[in-house]
Amino acid sequence: MSTRMMDSDLLADGPADRLVRVARTATGDSLRSVTYFTRSDYDQLYLRDDLEQDADLMSFIGHEWHDFKNTRNAYQNSELGTYRHTIRVFENGFLLRITTDRDGVFVTTDGLTMQDFEAVANAVTTVLEDRTE
Repeated sequence: MSTRMMDSDLLADGPADRLVRVARTATGDSLRSVTYFTRSDYDQLYLRDDLEQDADLMSFIGHEWHDFKNTRNAYQNSELGTYRHTIRVFENGFLLRITTDRDGVFVTTDGLTMQDFEAVANAVTTVLEDRTE
């Protein structure tokens, strides 16, 4: 399966390449796309060749920022523990959202196990945290 790496205006080449690499390592050929986003902008870092670049990512990002704040606040004192990430299930794939207070990443995939999602989320979180140190 062929892949498309894209340049980023928001991230230096190192972190952008690392985000794609860790997502690809954790998901293999199931990886569909990787998108880095802030509150006001985004860069699609990777898109699998068999997919079209036609998603309305800016609308998704606006919704996800709003949802992240609501979710984090709603479950702040939950017995479930600290909110970590969101997995959305769709007819044709999955969306994993990993968000910090200042930025986030969408990873879309074909089918994965919960362990695979956890591995992707942990790897992406590490890359985002390494950038802030």
